[in-house]
Amino acid sequence: MCFGTLKKLCHFGPLTALGIIKSISFMAVHCCSMWWPPSASLGGSINIGCFLIFSALTIYNFLSSIYEGPGFLPPGWQPENDEDTKFLQFCGVCEGFKAPRAHHCRKCGRCVLKMDHHCPWINNCVGHRNHAHFAAFLLFATCGCFHAAIIFSCSLIRACNRDWYLYYGNPDEPIVSMTPYTLVFCLFCLGLSIGVAVVVGMLFFFQLRSMWRNQTGIEDWIVEKAHHRRRDGSSTFVFPYNLGWRKNLCQVINFSCEPVGDGIIWPIREGCDQYVLTNIELICHGFLINLHVKREQLEQKLEKRERTRRYLVMEDYSGSWFPISKGLSVCCRPPLTDEPRIKVKKGDTVLVTRWKLYWLFGEKEEDNAETGEPEKEEMRKSSNRVRGWFPRRCVVEIINGSARSMVRGSSTVPSETSQQGKWEKKTK
Repeated sequence: MCFGTLKKLCHFGPLTALGIIKSISFMAVHCCSMWWPPSASLGGSINIGCFLIFSALTIYNFLSSIYEGPGFLPPGWQPENDEDTKFLQFCGVCEGFKAPRAHHCRKCGRCVLKMDHHCPWINNCVGHRNHAHFAAFLLFATCGCFHAAIIFSCSLIRACNRDWYLYYGNPDEPIVSMTPYTLVFCLFCLGLSIGVAVVVGMLFFFQLRSMWRNQTGIEDWIVEKAHHRRRDGSSTFVFPYNLGWRKNLCQVINFSCEPVGDGIIWPIREGCDQYVLTNIELICHGFLINLHVKREQLEQKLEKRERTRRYLVMEDYSGSWFPISKGLSVCCRPPLTDEPRIKVKKGDTVLVTRWKLYWLFGEKEEDNAETGEPEKEEMRKSSNRVRGWFPRRCVVEIINGSARSMVRGSSTVPSETSQQGKWEKKTK
């Protein structure tokens, strides 16, 4: 059954979202028919009509977010000018360069144009082509759930006080009657609608802020690190895609929800170019001086490599998300991320870049011989990388060629915070 157009829907995220939408919609319509019948008054018709519009627009934009897709770079893409490749990162999986604002999604297996994040609820990425539909889906879902919560609340009040309305109420007003099962399901839908309105409303706020600044979730992280690297005040990082809130919103929001541009070439601020997102800029007496054209992401990756530490695997790990054999603390305190867990064997070497109390994130070191050409070597490594989380107790750190054992759970074990502090001192 999960083939063709249905394949995208056959996932827990879309199925759960559709189940929530339909449950709230059907129960709201049922309650409206008792509490404020559309056939009894014009107000009842307007009430149920507004709710059905919210429900229909929610489903339409939800499905459009899934099937429109974020927009993908063609495999093997490279800029028209070969000289520009030195400013771009190479994707070994897609065997091409990443365009400005594009990032590779391991879930989709493609490089996504203007990637914001991968959303499990639509089983797709949010990017250039479906950003407007996704934001509209969040908006109408919030409005619809807020409207449904009012309908459920009023219906429950009249149902729970049915006897009072029978004897003391207006005889022309409809009576709301619910069976025990209907009452329980109505309570469930009320809690569901309130929860969705709050959570999805917060997500819509973050998306609105992203569109207001023309800055995706991934670019938030890049810009934050860029400012952190220049915290001494000697230089200033300028985000090139922030054109002012009006122009920023117009790039995403329009009546048809169609994106502006091709997702590769972007309007930029005056004095910038397409690859200046990661340039190092200096403000000197009010003038913007370009020190050297070097992508910020590439420089951040270089600094990341500088603080990388090598670890030797002393215990096998199967890659399980809940490794019972590694201790209760390891199972109960996993990293709060959907990033993969990697399988390691005794004797493997891992290059670690992130530290948690009971888990480490790193990349397995390849034993293949080098090609002698740095560019080809980087391309080969990027296509063969095995990165992910694994239990900290399985490894020991290699210092000056010898392995140093780690005290599990002790304060002597370097944490992510202390590791960052050491790196900051080094850069100073």
